Amino acid sequence: MEFFLQPWSWLLSGFLIALIMFFLLIMGKTFGMSSNLRTFCAICGGGKFSQLFNFNWREQSWNLLVVLGAILGGFVAKNFMTDGTMPQISNATKEGLKEIGFSEDNDYLPKELFSAEALQEPKTIIILIVGGLLIGFGTRYAGGCTSGHAITGLSNLQRPSLLAVIGFFIGGLIMVHLLFPLIF
Repeated sequence: MEFFLQPWSWLLSGFLIALIMFFLLIMGKTFGMSSNLRTFCAICGGGKFSQLFNFNWREQSWNLLVVLGAILGGFVAKNFMTDGTMPQISNATKEGLKEIGFSEDNDYLPKELFSAEALQEPKTIIILIVGGLLIGFGTRYAGGCTSGHAITGLSNLQRPSLLAVIGFFIGGLIMVHLLFPLIF
């Protein structure tokens, strides 16, 4: 059990992801999380409101197992496979977080953003709504999400996925170094 309770090597994780991608490639399937939202909206009748959701969602329903697995896997990992301690971070990171108002005793999700108290503040609600809209727009504009482009697209040697992943990294750097200090 000790093997499961500690962080896995990137070698093992990478091999398992490659193995899954190999089987998906053989079966003619692609992996991505954002396509699940489209499938879910189509199941719920989104085709009545937008042509985007008028497609044969039954062909994509297998991918909803990925979402279910992510939810169940996260629950099992959080509640049964961890001792609750945070990974060690550098003192410089701790000081940087303290400067922008984040406490050191946070779990994986900062309490300053993801707690019942934080959700009562208008600033937090606005950040989450604007962030969600930007992620949704970016995902649609890029033709997929980070997992779809970075895992499926790059493993299939697709040039548009390479460009999308480069754009994701540039956007992340802009967010962390330019926008994040302005917001907090």
